[in-house]
Amino acid sequence: MDQLKQIIRDIHDFPKKGIVFKDITTLLSDAKSFNRMVDLLAHRYVGEKIDQIVGIEARGFILGAALAYKLGTGITLVRKPGKLPYNTCSINYELEYGSDSLEIHEDAFQKGDRVIIADDLLATGGTMTAVVELIEKLGAEIHECAFMAELEFLDGRSKLPEGKVYSLLKF
Repeated sequence: MDQLKQIIRDIHDFPKKGIVFKDITTLLSDAKSFNRMVDLLAHRYVGEKIDQIVGIEARGFILGAALAYKLGTGITLVRKPGKLPYNTCSINYELEYGSDSLEIHEDAFQKGDRVIIADDLLATGGTMTAVVELIEKLGAEIHECAFMAELEFLDGRSKLPEGKVYSLLKF
């Protein structure tokens, strides 16, 4: 895990002064590291009954698609408003710097589908909390919220369903 963590680049003062941004593009562009990360994450779910992976715009699409491929499932996309072509269910939520909205196709799941929500990074947990609510509103069951990395000092995990959060790398 330390080797994977070392590949992630720190960008100081991005997107604003005082923040140290974890740039995962360095890990994604390194084939060996990307493959290792996906294999490690997917291994956790081998043998589990998973119906769908949910990928959150935009970096969650990368992780979600790779996980779906490895686990032999489909991927469902959660997007910004106006990006999905069919009828959607939406949620508005608060962020530390304002508010935002997300949408998912209203027919994305069958009642009781077991899903893994995949995203690159767990920080404050605001976006993932909204996605959990959106998915549960559509009748799916959250198997786990899976992250490539977690910023533990921001305690986003505490906002998510207890015992249903997994992060491969922790900072």
